[in-house]
Amino acid sequence: MSKTAFHILRVGLAITFLWIGILILKQPEAWASYIAPWAAGLLPVSPVEAMQGTAVLDLAIGLLLLTDTWVWLAALIGALHLITVLAVSGITDITVRDIAIFAGAVALFVETRPKNLLIKQKTI
Repeated sequence: MSKTAFHILRVGLAITFLWIGILILKQPEAWASYIAPWAAGLLPVSPVEAMQGTAVLDLAIGLLLLTDTWVWLAALIGALHLITVLAVSGITDITVRDIAIFAGAVALFVETRPKNLLIKQKTI
């Protein structure tokens, strides 16, 4: 990945996570409605409180990405978070957006992860 593409992806994902975090904080009740009933029953807190926690997580991921700090970790947490979002929200009109954000986070993780972590790259 070129340096320019890396920064475009990193900043674009940062803005997305920050924006979603702010939107959730402004209306956690509305965002709580995206949690499937079966998943809401498994939560140790109310869906609104879960969304407030989600907003804080989204803001933290966005800040790390924006400041170019621990990008690999922010991207990994962001990707794992999006897997959870996809699992508990089901197929909705915004699923395609979540898949795209997930793919971007995975690409950023793969590009920035410590070379001794998880996947050994082969030279072709």
